[in-house]
Amino acid sequence: MSTEARRAPFPSFPPRPPEPPSSSGPAEAPVETTTRLRPVVDAPAEEPPAAESSAGNPPVAPGSPVEPGAAEAQVAAAPAVQPPARPPVPPRPAAPPPTRRRPVGAVDLTPRPGAGRPTVYAPPRPDAAETPSETTTRLRPVAARHPARTAAVAACAVLGLGLIGGAVAGSVLSGSTAAADSRTGFTESRGLWHSTPVDTLFPRTIEGHGAGPGGADRTWTRLAVAPDADCAGGLDPLLLRALQPVGCVRLLRATYTDATSSSVTTVGMLFTEADPAAMTALHQRFVTERLGGRTDLMPRTYPVKSTVAADFGDAQRASWTVSVLTDAPVVVYAVSGFADGRTVTDPEPADEAVQESRTTAAAQAGLGYEAKGIEERVERALRKNATATGKP
Repeated sequence: MSTEARRAPFPSFPPRPPEPPSSSGPAEAPVETTTRLRPVVDAPAEEPPAAESSAGNPPVAPGSPVEPGAAEAQVAAAPAVQPPARPPVPPRPAAPPPTRRRPVGAVDLTPRPGAGRPTVYAPPRPDAAETPSETTTRLRPVAARHPARTAAVAACAVLGLGLIGGAVAGSVLSGSTAAADSRTGFTESRGLWHSTPVDTLFPRTIEGHGAGPGGADRTWTRLAVAPDADCAGGLDPLLLRALQPVGCVRLLRATYTDATSSSVTTVGMLFTEADPAAMTALHQRFVTERLGGRTDLMPRTYPVKSTVAADFGDAQRASWTVSVLTDAPVVVYAVSGFADGRTVTDPEPADEAVQESRTTAAAQAGLGYEAKGIEERVERALRKNATATGKP
């Protein structure tokens, strides 16, 4: 017997019935469908034919030919095997729309989810009345003035006027006292030329701290004091004419030299007969007309024999200064020159000779500082003595 004759016939399967439609939606079609096959069993060689019979098929005798189509009929007669039903596949959720990244600095004006409607402001109506921006509170009425309050205000006013009047009176009285003291000192200083010791009016040594060029210290030593004299013999005629409105009582003079004996200076004090008004008028004239800077109004020198100032004459005058006092009837002056007796052709006022930009001989030698320094210190001593004399 051949191998094909011993194999059992291959049953035929009926076609699969269509699946009922799903209520939840169309079912997803399977990608592949596999039909379950029936296993093939080889019959034993020594088994009797009765063992190969089955319930629906007649036994086949060994060596009997197999009819064509018998295997297909048996397959068709076999019951169909139904595959298990697949659960319904839920629908795939919709993919969210792709988002686009905003550029840097862009502002997203899209309202957020769940936001209400945007607020729309309507323009004001033309006929609508304007709402006031400020409200004024009604003020509380002021009660009528009380008589006691009025009396208190009047008392305060009277007291204030009294205090003001007392202050004014005090200032007037103090001013009058100061004026009286000033007049007393002014009058008393007129006689200082004969009541004050000469060493007080013209000290033997004058210390000039910071009185030299660049703030250097200076020391001046007195060479001699001239006898008191009238103004005609000690002043230039033109300067005497300029001082004529205040008169002349007495003229005092002294000559000093510096620590190096290279310069000499004559300082003088002219006591006048004028009152404070006349002295003030003369002072204003000297300032306004610049009389103190005129070379034809230079004071004269006082030469001292047998000293470094022996040749100190009119031709040796290099720098000078003149001060008209207003608090005392005195005119103080000073004139300086070289101690070697040299002639000076370009004399210069002390106020100009002390300037750094000056190039004259007097300015380069510091003679302006000599005249100005000695005159200022003699003037201070005079004021101090006048004040001490005026006090009781």
